Amino acid sequence: MDGARDDGSGLVLNKPKPQQAGQRVARVRLRERVAATRARIDDWFPDREFIMRSHGQVRFIRVSARAQKRAATGIAVLALTYVGSITTLALIRWHDSRDATALLSRQARVEKAESRVAAYRRNLDGVTSDLQRRQDFIEKVTQAHLGVLPRDSKNGETVTNSNSEAARTIDKVSATVPEAGNLARMEARQLAFVESLTRYADRRAARGLAMMRKLGVNPGMLGGSGGGEAGNDAMGGPLFALSTDADGSIDPRFARLGASLSRMSALDRAMSRMPQVLPASADSISSGFGYRSDPFTHHGSFHPGLDFRGPLGAPIYAAAPGIVTFVGQRSGYGNCVEVTHGPGLVTRYAHMSAFHSHVGQQVAAGQTIGAIGSTGRSTGPHLHFEVRIDGRPTNPRPFLEARSYVSSKIVSQSAGAAAAAGAAKDTGPDKGSD
Repeated sequence: MDGARDDGSGLVLNKPKPQQAGQRVARVRLRERVAATRARIDDWFPDREFIMRSHGQVRFIRVSARAQKRAATGIAVLALTYVGSITTLALIRWHDSRDATALLSRQARVEKAESRVAAYRRNLDGVTSDLQRRQDFIEKVTQAHLGVLPRDSKNGETVTNSNSEAARTIDKVSATVPEAGNLARMEARQLAFVESLTRYADRRAARGLAMMRKLGVNPGMLGGSGGGEAGNDAMGGPLFALSTDADGSIDPRFARLGASLSRMSALDRAMSRMPQVLPASADSISSGFGYRSDPFTHHGSFHPGLDFRGPLGAPIYAAAPGIVTFVGQRSGYGNCVEVTHGPGLVTRYAHMSAFHSHVGQQVAAGQTIGAIGSTGRSTGPHLHFEVRIDGRPTNPRPFLEARSYVSSKIVSQSAGAAAAAGAAKDTGPDKGSD
């Protein structure tokens, strides 16, 4: 058996384990240290006797070690209490000083913030004043070039009207941040201007579209569009994103303005490609479009254009911008020039005495492309002018009539000539008919 031995008498004695022996040794050493400490303290405070002589008498005062220890303990407690009090007071004063410093720093920041807010308010008034002056300039310049923008909404229009919403926003902002009230009013004015400009663009595009439909012209034929922008099958270039907000988004009202202006611009370009200039400086129109008595056979016939009487060699002008696609002779037309203004829209100029253009040439509206003559099937010097849509002749008169700057006298002459075209009085060479 571990930890046990036989001493020969038949008794089994337990042998202490090493761990237990170590603990016993540690306890013995601790008792020895305590005893040594007590002995040292006892040496500090031995029993003391004091001899006092007073009035011839001698007295012996004995102070025991216990009394001395109690007195020393009391003095130590008082000293510790004093030191603790002094330390606590110092900590309190340090904490109060830190709070005072923090309060002064906070007051300084508040005063600085208030001064900055006051500066911002003054600056806000200046910014608002600058924005108002800029908006005044924009509106005046726009009115000078476009006229008064429409502010009223019509049935069927899809342009938003933010007046009520803007009024509520102004009231709310003015109540919350009075200094920003003028800025809110400026924003409302800007939105109203954007919506008015959008209405103008929509109505102008609608008028152009209606005119083109009245003339039988497909807007897509000339690069315009009846429903939005032109096709995007041949577009490209670097991306320059537009935004109205700090997060990169676009306010729907501004996006709508961009779409309306783009559509208006496309239709304006399409309108600019339609016949818009009188092709000859003619004194009169000698033959109109449609039914007439043929000047050679005197039988009823169809005349596919307008005849402009003029002196031999007088200039002939392109009725609209385009590209010259034919220069030469055609049966019945004599010397002829054709200008293409868009897919399917062509103007034809016949009976020329001279050519002043060539195939592939880009011509502007009013540019000279030839001279009046009497070549082909003609009875005298004149210009035969046609407008063809998809190869079919169309009456040129409505195109010229649609332009606001076309002389009403010339238009009335066209109407009179068309009414009298059936008479058999234009067989002579001076009538200028084909």
